[in-house]
Amino acid sequence: MQAIQANNYEIHFNEQAYSSLNRILVAQQYSKLFILVDTHSHSDCLSLFLAQIATEIEIEIIEIESGETNKTIETCVQLWHSLTELGGDRKSVLINLGGGVISDLGGFVASTFKRGIDFINVPTTLLAMVDASIGGKNGVDLDHLKNQIGVINSPKAVLIDTVFLETLPQNEMRSGLAEMLKHGLIYDKAYWQKFADLNQFTSDDLEGLIYESVVIKNTIVSQDPTENGIRKALNFGHTLGHAIESYFLESTSKKTLLHGEAIAMGMILESYLSMEKKLISKAEYLEIKSVIGSVFEKIRLNEEDVAPIIQLMVHDKKNEYGKVQFALLDGIGKISINQYANHEMIQRAISDYKS
Repeated sequence: MQAIQANNYEIHFNEQAYSSLNRILVAQQYSKLFILVDTHSHSDCLSLFLAQIATEIEIEIIEIESGETNKTIETCVQLWHSLTELGGDRKSVLINLGGGVISDLGGFVASTFKRGIDFINVPTTLLAMVDASIGGKNGVDLDHLKNQIGVINSPKAVLIDTVFLETLPQNEMRSGLAEMLKHGLIYDKAYWQKFADLNQFTSDDLEGLIYESVVIKNTIVSQDPTENGIRKALNFGHTLGHAIESYFLESTSKKTLLHGEAIAMGMILESYLSMEKKLISKAEYLEIKSVIGSVFEKIRLNEEDVAPIIQLMVHDKKNEYGKVQFALLDGIGKISINQYANHEMIQRAISDYKS
């Protein structure tokens, strides 16, 4: 697969990714190479990755616990201490080997350690390959509020090796699929239509679809790196989706949702809002609801859950002037940014989802 040119870095695939990495390590003459992993990527991916590195640079492995609950400023403090104690300096490089939490957190730690060191993302989950590792967004949660603290800063490179997907459980694969479905809905109707019958997929199909998804996200981000315009399209499904994810994250009585599970529900709800605002037809809404519903189980919400979820949207980082902002569909394959919806519309969307 041909490398994709992004803003100030390249995205490399499979075998070519490692030869590109080794060239970067030679050219940059780093003083030390740190690899950030979580418990899952340490056990399932690290040995495979290390076997591909050809370098004389000293390597240090830093491990954190897996899961969204560890994407905090407290974890960052621990990592800054680890980098300091292990001799990290301005010429060190941090390789983020893992899923979305590792990409987000590691990028933020690298961007702020000693006012910024190079980092390279090596995503090991489908979600991280098509979304979290691409585009330069790095950050952490503030308590249960998603991605409230962060920076936009590009990696030195992104290396995507789909062999890591063989280590993923099915629910993690589905989680990544949500972002791929989103890319079709917001940008490319023909790409969306490829997901109409997921039973026909093969592993070869998946590689091509991942590549297309990365192209779509990179095309949007390249036009608007700092999210002042078209990059807001990527927030489709996320205004409500992040609120739902945060609510389940802080709840002691509910099972924590994977990011893609929450975003899948958010896309159905925000498709309903698109229909209510006459941006898509009822037939298009029902198609979206059916396709996403064929992949993701319905999330159970009680009546008492609705008000706190709506309240959480007030803290969404995309809001401006105290108003909740949405990126809504303007037909399948197109988007309309800076849209507003009142609480009554949102409640109707939730009621329709539950019915």
